[in-house]
Amino acid sequence: MSKKTKTSNFGVSKRESHDSSDFYGGRLYSSLTQESKEIGKENIVEEHLLDQIFCKSSERMEELPNNSIDLGITSPPYNVKKSYDDDLTLQEYLEFLRRIFIEVKRVLVPGGRFCINLADLGRRPYIPLTSYVSIMLVELGFLLRGEIIWRKTGVSGSSCAWGSWKMASNPVLRDCHEKILVCCKDTYKRESKGKTSTITRDEFLRDTLSVWDMPCESARRVKHPAPFSVQLPERLISLYSFLGDIVLDPFMGSGTTAVAAIRSGRHYVGYELDENYVKLSEERIKKEKDSK
Repeated sequence: MSKKTKTSNFGVSKRESHDSSDFYGGRLYSSLTQESKEIGKENIVEEHLLDQIFCKSSERMEELPNNSIDLGITSPPYNVKKSYDDDLTLQEYLEFLRRIFIEVKRVLVPGGRFCINLADLGRRPYIPLTSYVSIMLVELGFLLRGEIIWRKTGVSGSSCAWGSWKMASNPVLRDCHEKILVCCKDTYKRESKGKTSTITRDEFLRDTLSVWDMPCESARRVKHPAPFSVQLPERLISLYSFLGDIVLDPFMGSGTTAVAAIRSGRHYVGYELDENYVKLSEERIKKEKDSK
């Protein structure tokens, strides 16, 4: 039997039986949100509401009871003047996200996870959007679990936004990644009694690393200005939910999260303001179901 390790001045190489109580008992963690001692009861989403996309804002998800959604996955509009954006100020945009994240927290089950795909914005100046949102999630009482770097394969070679070519006067970093912020509600662990995980050994070893290599999705093929790859929600669903769970996307867009849920044997619920994108999502969903 391997010897248990604990917090050390010089770190440790293996952590299978690691005692980290000294680390988490330090003053660094004294003011941060802790796990709740009182866990609310899970509620059931009525069957006729499952596998639906509601054409309305997710600022009010009154169709869904408290503590009823197992996993949230979304990629909010970035407010960068795409066709569906409202050209909000940074503060207005963050307040908009805050209202929706409050609703997401309300409907998540205890231990339910919320995964948010975001990109930092601009260069003059650079806007660290993921940092703003991370702080917001802490303020709202979510428990942060980490962040995944989505390294977009095939992107860096095509970018020529050099700023000043081979000159120190104004070189510009070429964006080739986005982030997925991962948090949860009330407690880190979900009860697994009677539930089935679908992730394989190799997938678990791959997806518990903090950097994921995945290609981008073609906006022209999907007919949406900013779709993400279906691999992204598929991997999050497999890692963070059980077979038959309910997956929520408060910004359903082109329906990618719904397609991933169907492929993974989960239910979905989505919200989308644009009727055309709701129709697009429903077409993709029908095509996915017909292919089975």
